[in-house]
Amino acid sequence: MANIQYNPPDHYLVDDLLSDEHKIVRDATRDWVNRSVKPIIEEYFEKAEFPRHLVKELGEMGAFGPFIPSQYGGADMDYISYGLIMQELERGDSGIRSMASVQTSLVMYPIWSYGTEEQKLKFLPRLATGELIGCFGLTEPNHGSDPGSMKTRIKDMGDHYLLNGAKMWITNSTIADVGIVWAKDDEGVVRGLIVEKGMKGFTAPETHGKWSLRASITGEMVFEDVIIPKENILPGVKGLKGPLSCLSSARYGIAWGVIGAAMDCFDAAVRYSQERTQFGKPTGGFQLQQKKLAEALTEITKAQLLAWRLGTLRNEGKSTPAQVSMAKRNNVEIALNIAREMRQVLGAMGITNDYPMMRHSMNLESVITYEGTHDVHLLITGAEITGIQAYK
Repeated sequence: MANIQYNPPDHYLVDDLLSDEHKIVRDATRDWVNRSVKPIIEEYFEKAEFPRHLVKELGEMGAFGPFIPSQYGGADMDYISYGLIMQELERGDSGIRSMASVQTSLVMYPIWSYGTEEQKLKFLPRLATGELIGCFGLTEPNHGSDPGSMKTRIKDMGDHYLLNGAKMWITNSTIADVGIVWAKDDEGVVRGLIVEKGMKGFTAPETHGKWSLRASITGEMVFEDVIIPKENILPGVKGLKGPLSCLSSARYGIAWGVIGAAMDCFDAAVRYSQERTQFGKPTGGFQLQQKKLAEALTEITKAQLLAWRLGTLRNEGKSTPAQVSMAKRNNVEIALNIAREMRQVLGAMGITNDYPMMRHSMNLESVITYEGTHDVHLLITGAEITGIQAYK
């Protein structure tokens, strides 16, 4: 199946809501995915290897920190452009989008938002080009949805801090040059700090045996009396507001990204249903197949409109974390359901790597859990409705 045949669904003419710049950014990313990701991703996924050579290309394309100001190496784009980049990257693979999401929202964003001018100038331009790779340390072996209970600590030693603890499920950890790590200080206040590769006592073992995000690197971060210079502390934020604001930015990108995965599965299923003949006619002519396709298109359309409106609000500085949470939860759920249903449209062929459904489905099983689980996002919306937090 030739990638050039990709026909993105746009039933409600969402393209008409986009500026010329948005379309240029989207189409450039789409072309790059067709050229650099699609031809190789099944092979890398099968052998559980991250295509590291793509990092430089992502940097050259402006996929890292697109909304970061140009004075720090970013592209001065708006949030809809950022969303469209994530959409096209995830059409290629969730692991590729995860790489860009972590680099942008979980590493560059906190340095830009909470770092010193010296930190911004030291790290952001090189993160933007992909010369440096970043990771984000919040989740711990025993604390995921409840980051406030983290055990990782920094102890003030006068002219430096000592960092002890461990983080888990960290994208890019084994290849990262820079890590944004969240730890509690002597007063129990959560602080952000920059950990650099090569610091004595810092190790990053890789997590193996994954059946999801196989073309992405996942690992741990282990800290044993790591000396952290005081100039590596992010001074602009204290408490959980810091890491949660990063997660809100990443969740926004996910809300867009997973639409790309859903669109990829839908397009492949439509094409197959028009070409595969059973009982004397294309399978797309049968009612139950049309039901699957019609429901998928409906959910993609709703997700597109939800993401576009959220992007507009974010551009205007009006979006709330709860709105981002709703979009992340809804769009990941519909993408996962669409991947499963579109696999059924293809019958047995849907389980092969000739088609993207199983890979997307396996990836989305992670995406529905990370950056806030599906159930916790439901409770965030529930708290907005009732004014009562059910998860505390």
